[in-house]
Amino acid sequence: MVTNTSGKKKTAIARATVKEGEGRVRINSKPVELVEPEISRLKMLEPFRIVDDVRDDVDVDVEVSGGGITGQADAVRTAIARGLVQHSGDAELRDAYMEFDRSLLVNDVRQSEPKKWGGPGARARYQKSYR
Repeated sequence: MVTNTSGKKKTAIARATVKEGEGRVRINSKPVELVEPEISRLKMLEPFRIVDDVRDDVDVDVEVSGGGITGQADAVRTAIARGLVQHSGDAELRDAYMEFDRSLLVNDVRQSEPKKWGGPGARARYQKSYR
């Protein structure tokens, strides 16, 4: 069975494909072990560290674009966690992720503030001239 999921953080979008396999995790067609910096790699692999026995029988391919290093890492971890939950159909796995960190399964909910009158943006105001 093949499962497709996605994760978002700010402007970064990650699309993950989870299928039966031997435990390979690839980020943009590269093994996750080659991802630098190490903090990002650890963040991406968090869904596997919470529940140990999941990684050995699935392959995960992730395509990520947009945003910066940290935003992409957060998007990837959300996409992987959602994929594993959907692939296994396990309510206990979902509860374990929710208890550890809600952002593993829920996208970044921030939205841009609406523009208001008196300026070019939401908070910025037009300059005042004294002469």
